[in-house]
Amino acid sequence: MFVLYETPAGYAIFKLLDEKKLEQVDNLYQEFETPEKANKLLKLKHFEKFNDTTEALAAATAAVEGKVAKPLKKTLKKLLVDDVQSSLLVADAKLGTAIKDKLSVQCVCNTGVQELMRCIRQQADSLLGGLPKREMTAMALGLAHSLSRYKLKFSPDKIDTMIVQAQCLLDDLDKELNNYMMRAREWYGWHFPELGKIITDNIAFVKTIKLVGTRDNMATSDLSDILPEDVEEKVKEAAEISMGTEISEEDVLNIQCLCDEIISINDYRTHLYDYLKARMMAMAPNLTVLVGDTVGARLIAHAGSLINLAKHPSSTVQILGAEKALFRALKTKKDTPKYGLIYHAQLVGQASQKNKGKMSRSLAAKASLATRVDAFGEEATFELGAAHKVKLESRLRLLEEGNLRKLSGTGKAKAKFEKYQAKSEVFTYQPEADNTLNVKKRKHSESEQQTPVKKEEPAEEEAEVKSEKKKKKKKKQKDEEVEAVEEAAAPEPEDQPTPAKKKKKSKHQE
Repeated sequence: MFVLYETPAGYAIFKLLDEKKLEQVDNLYQEFETPEKANKLLKLKHFEKFNDTTEALAAATAAVEGKVAKPLKKTLKKLLVDDVQSSLLVADAKLGTAIKDKLSVQCVCNTGVQELMRCIRQQADSLLGGLPKREMTAMALGLAHSLSRYKLKFSPDKIDTMIVQAQCLLDDLDKELNNYMMRAREWYGWHFPELGKIITDNIAFVKTIKLVGTRDNMATSDLSDILPEDVEEKVKEAAEISMGTEISEEDVLNIQCLCDEIISINDYRTHLYDYLKARMMAMAPNLTVLVGDTVGARLIAHAGSLINLAKHPSSTVQILGAEKALFRALKTKKDTPKYGLIYHAQLVGQASQKNKGKMSRSLAAKASLATRVDAFGEEATFELGAAHKVKLESRLRLLEEGNLRKLSGTGKAKAKFEKYQAKSEVFTYQPEADNTLNVKKRKHSESEQQTPVKKEEPAEEEAEVKSEKKKKKKKKQKDEEVEAVEEAAAPEPEDQPTPAKKKKKSKHQE
C-alpha cells in the first residue's frame, strides 16, 4: 500500500510497511512521536521534485481542481502500474477519483488516511531526509504567493468585482455632478439669475455659460446647437433686462473652468454607464432583463458578488438595501418594509401604490431564480429573464384591472374576489323612495304645464266626513225645535216679546 503526500517541493510517495496500524486511528499518532518510529512505519519510495515555481503552481492548481498533473501521472505509472494489487492512499477524494479514471489504480480516502497525513506532516523533515528545511520553507512561501496571485487573477468569483466598483464609482460621480452643478448655478446666478429658471437642463446650462461667458454676449451668440429656438429667444430677451450684478473677466474664466470640469465628468459618466451596461449583459443577462442594469448592479454590489446574491432567498432579495428599516420594525414590532433596492425597478414603478408590495415580491422571486441561472448556469442567455418578464407584466395588468385568474375553472375565485373588493356600480338617488304613501308626486315641470282644475268630490273618506256633518246639523235642528216648543208652551207677557225667540221661529219657519 502506497501513500501519496504532496509538498511544495514535489510529490513524495511512501510505502506503508504495517497496514494494520492504519486501522487504529485513535492511537496512530503514537507511532509518529519520534522520527525513528515514523521511519519504521513509512519508507520513502520515490520523490518527484519540481523544476521551478511555475511547475509547482501548475501542479497545485491541478490538485485544487481535482485533476492529475503530468509529473504525477508519469511517477505513478512507473511505480504502480506494475503492481496491480497495490492501492494508493490520497488526501483528496477528487484527486483519487481522477487517478482511478486515468490509471485504473484503487485509491483510498477516509478518516484513517487523513490522520495519517497529519502524522506525516508532523515528521516531514525526518521522512524526507534529502531536502533541507530552509529550501522547503522557501518553496512553500513562493508557491503560496504564486497560488494566491493565480486565484485572484483567474477566479470566476472575482470578475463581478468590476461591476461592483463601476456601480460605486457611478454613484460617486452622480453626487459630485450634483454638487458641481449646484455651485455653478449659484455662482453664475449672481450675474444672470434669470438663466437658471429658463434653462432647466444642467448640461445645456453649463454649455451655454461655456460658449457665451457674460450676458452681454448673449445677443451676438448663436445658441441653436445647444438650445431650441423658443428657449434661445427667451434667453436673449432676459439678458437685455437682467437684474444681475456685473462680474469681471477673471470671474468668468473661473466659472468656465468649472463648466469644463462638469462637462468632462458627465462625458466620463456616460462612458462608464455604457461599460457597466455591457458588463451586466455579459455577466448577468437574465437579471439585467428583469430589473435593469442599474438596479441589478446595485443588488450585486450590496450582496458583494453575484455568487453571494444567488445564495440569498427571494425574501432577502426583496428587502435588500432596507436593512435599517427592517431591524427598526422588528425592534418596535411594527410592519416590516416591503421593498428595498428593487423599488427602483421598472415593473415596481409602473404599479400603483397598493400593488407595489405584490409586484416587488413577485419580481424578487423571479430575480432570485434569474440570478442563480446567471451564476451557476453554463450558457449565458437571457431567455429565462425575458419569459419571466412577460409573466410579470401580465400579472401587473391583472392586478391593475382588478381581475383575478380562475384557478380550477370554477367561480370560487371570482366570488372570493367580489367578497372583499368593492364593485364599481353607480347608484342614483331616487327622491320618490322618500314618500311612504302610495300617491305619486308630480314633477314641478308637469304642474306648470297643467292648468289648475278643481278636484272632484273625495271618495269614501270625504263622504264619511260629510255624512257626519249632516248628522250633527240635523241633531242641532231637532234641539232647536224642542226648545221652541217649550218656549211657546210657557206663559209670557204680551208686551215684552223676546227678539231672540222671534228670530229662532223665523229661522225654523224658513
